Amino acid sequence: MTATSSSLAALIQSAPDIADEYVLPPAGRRRWVGEMRTNLVPVGVAVACSVIVAAFVIAFNRPVVLTTSPSLTTSSSTIEPAILTSGDAIVSKKPDLAIVSAGVQSDGSSASAAQSDLAAKAGRLIARVKALGVPDADINTAGYWIGPIYSPQGQTITGYRATEQLVIKWHNVDSVGKALDAIVQEGGATNISVGFGLADPKPAEAEARSLAIADARSRAAAMASAAGVRLGQVIQVSDLSSSSRGPNPIEFAGAAAAAPTQVPVGQLQVQVSVEVDFAIG
Repeated sequence: MTATSSSLAALIQSAPDIADEYVLPPAGRRRWVGEMRTNLVPVGVAVACSVIVAAFVIAFNRPVVLTTSPSLTTSSSTIEPAILTSGDAIVSKKPDLAIVSAGVQSDGSSASAAQSDLAAKAGRLIARVKALGVPDADINTAGYWIGPIYSPQGQTITGYRATEQLVIKWHNVDSVGKALDAIVQEGGATNISVGFGLADPKPAEAEARSLAIADARSRAAAMASAAGVRLGQVIQVSDLSSSSRGPNPIEFAGAAAAAPTQVPVGQLQVQVSVEVDFAIG
């Protein structure tokens, strides 16, 4: 409560005290009533004036709040006219990398026996792969597993099986057939497959991306011509996808081959899709 409000409350509370001072004199009731009316009128006027003054003071002490119409402050968002289109491109490249998956397997009466025999087979396979000139950085373990072998009824353990799968990067794709023969016949691999890719796909992807943007521009130009407008500058470009599709992986059995293995390499397709926004000039 402000000082003015406190003064006003005190003044109002004092009004009954002022009236109590006028006690009925013994001389006559009419004279007392007249004197009381005469003296209470100025008191009432004073109280009313004080209330009015206090109201003005309180009103002027309030903070000023300015409001504006939402229609004056909110600007409507405008959509710039544009042509939205997409483009696709496929670039074909000869693979320069073969991914060879080669595995060995061992069975034993116990888990340790199967593991020990597997270690010997895996060592032989890795040694043969290295003898072909494959560096350690291009030989990786894709999986290693040891588990029980159950009877046909599935209730009795008849032995244990251990398997190890290696992934080998072979950079001379034209000679991958000879490498597979050596891995199977001399390395002892019992299951093997091969796929193809690019050692560095970025140059092919960049080429496909440029062609995809050109395809998007061609589509946008056709749309602008049909709409009777002029095609403007590029506003935004988004790379939607990039994928490579090579020949399907080839699987080979572990049996020795009488003739050299033939593995056609084929072509690898690199596909890129883009979305381009063009301004209308």
